[in-house]
Amino acid sequence: MAEEGAKAVPEGKFATLENGHRMHYHEAGSGPVVMFLHGSGPGGSGYSNFKGNFPYFAEHGLHAIVPDSMGFGYSDKPEDAQYTMEFHVENFRQLLDALDIDKLSLVGNSHGGAVAIAFALQYPERIDKLVLMAPGGLEQRETYMQMAGIQAMMKSFFSREGISREGMRKVFGLQLFDPSLVTDQVIEERFSIAKDQPKGVIATQTVPHMTDRLKDLQCPVFGLWGMNDQFCPPSGAQHLAENCSNCRVMTLTECGHWVMVEHRDLFNRLCVDFLGE
Repeated sequence: MAEEGAKAVPEGKFATLENGHRMHYHEAGSGPVVMFLHGSGPGGSGYSNFKGNFPYFAEHGLHAIVPDSMGFGYSDKPEDAQYTMEFHVENFRQLLDALDIDKLSLVGNSHGGAVAIAFALQYPERIDKLVLMAPGGLEQRETYMQMAGIQAMMKSFFSREGISREGMRKVFGLQLFDPSLVTDQVIEERFSIAKDQPKGVIATQTVPHMTDRLKDLQCPVFGLWGMNDQFCPPSGAQHLAENCSNCRVMTLTECGHWVMVEHRDLFNRLCVDFLGE
């Protein structure tokens, strides 16, 4: 657990958007911009998802931006918002404008991967490359709702007793092939955020089925998928390979939903090489 008075997730910077809301982000390095978009599990934040990755990108000539999606991390959590895909894409568009960023690459995991796809489809002129780790939006909603990880996440977030550390541990034990990687630090990072999240963040979340639109992506795509993923079915890897015109896909055995955690060094090296091509 975090020391008394210390925050489990360190605080970075804030940007005020056109709509008046504030988005929180971490920033490191200089060079071509790469933005990391995290998943939507309870207590998600850019730092918690990518703390083992973005410093490496920054050390290798890239300007890393790691925001918290609206409703997550230290970004605003408006109670009356509908947390649709359009809502998230628009907030990230406003964040880029606030930071005076015209063009960038996106690295997205799970829901963040779906947001990255949707953003690239809506604003193709602003995207250089995409790195997608088990992105959502490539199967029908019913398929996702049958996944063990999604079922555990929904049960934990909407339980009558409310979010608990033990409930979080059960959910994130399904994130990884090796559950021993779900440390007390990870649980505390997530719990410290999740306990303050309004139910609407998950209840109003919508992700369109975008497989048929993958052919419209105009940028190079690098996809990574763990074959033991219990949140987003690995069949999505084939959807990427079959439908994107400029795409390479890597699948990894003995790997769950967080490729960037379970295969951190490989992920960091291959992604930096891809973005530098």
